[in-house]
Amino acid sequence: MHHHPTAPPLSSPPPAPIPSPVAWLGYGGLLPFVALAAVGLWAPGTPWWSAALLAYGAVILSFVGALHWGFAMAQSGLSATERTHCFVWSVVPSLMAWPATLLPPAAGAVLLIAGFAAHLVQDHRLAARTSLPAWYLPLRWRLTITACVCLAVGAMAASR
Repeated sequence: MHHHPTAPPLSSPPPAPIPSPVAWLGYGGLLPFVALAAVGLWAPGTPWWSAALLAYGAVILSFVGALHWGFAMAQSGLSATERTHCFVWSVVPSLMAWPATLLPPAAGAVLLIAGFAAHLVQDHRLAARTSLPAWYLPLRWRLTITACVCLAVGAMAASR
């Protein structure tokens, strides 16, 4: 196949930038994870940090679950079955988050990490069927990995 010298290079367009408020809120939402994991590393005897980390993780896991409720209402390309799946899935993270706050710290952190990982899988399934913003999955990956690392650090610190 002859390649014309003036043809544009075959490359994908740059990813859409994350809207500024979304970036501020998303990355800002990591600050409690990072701060509480740091307290766990440097002052593990502080009595409140572990419960605070689990509670914050539970709140955020519930929040990301609710995203799928919103997508179920707003995405026009979903079948009735897919829409129902989104509604049902949207409450599962809350049902994982609540008991995580009642378990010993390490077990609670493991349950939250499992919930965040499962939700990322559901995000990918939804993105394959709908037109989510191009920045959504890369952002969800970064936020999820950071939250899970902080929860894992917290679990290890609480087990010391």
